[in-house]
Amino acid sequence: MKTIYVVEDDANIREIEMFALKNSGYKAEGFACASDFWKQLKKKKPSLILLDLMLPDEDGIAMLGRLRANPETQALPIILVTAKTAEIDKVRGLDAGADDYMAKPFGVMELISRVKALLRRAEPKKQGAPLVLAEIALDMASRSCKVSGRPIDLTYKEFQLLSLLIQNTGIVLPRDVLMERIWGIDFLGESRTLDVHIKTLRKKLGEAGRCIQTVRNVGYLASEGG
Repeated sequence: MKTIYVVEDDANIREIEMFALKNSGYKAEGFACASDFWKQLKKKKPSLILLDLMLPDEDGIAMLGRLRANPETQALPIILVTAKTAEIDKVRGLDAGADDYMAKPFGVMELISRVKALLRRAEPKKQGAPLVLAEIALDMASRSCKVSGRPIDLTYKEFQLLSLLIQNTGIVLPRDVLMERIWGIDFLGESRTLDVHIKTLRKKLGEAGRCIQTVRNVGYLASEGG
């Protein structure tokens, strides 16, 4: 049975979320503050985290940063649940490493649907040979990247983005497809999330970053010719 941690200071909302999760076949553990969550995380790692942005003892964005900076929790699926609905808040959360974003109030059916979808995306895939494009080599099992044999430190989202592009070498992937596949969302608006990740990815790859090409007004593609 998969365990889901619910980090929410509002007792009523926390109980509703936990009740819905348990009724859907998950084990749910609730935490009213960040400190209790961190203590339990040291004992056991969950399958997914529902994280409120506004907690009494620690900011949710700061917590995301800590989780993504730790190799042991870097790939943990995380859904932000918050009363903040402005697009800038969504962008901040997603840029900080969240996999999905839910604004309060929400329906329990939507919650369970998003949880199931994210857990499916997070399931380990059968791994074969490394993905290779020019000097770039990705090891899918260890989620590691090398350029000309040199290790490159990529974030979870950067690795996902690069692997998706390489898996579709020579094919233009539209912006909305990349956003949906990597972030699991369908909004663009003024968000520069994708562009910022591409820019950072190219910088980390150095000369090999030329393999990621911009197709103006459409999206991006990976090309061996650069």
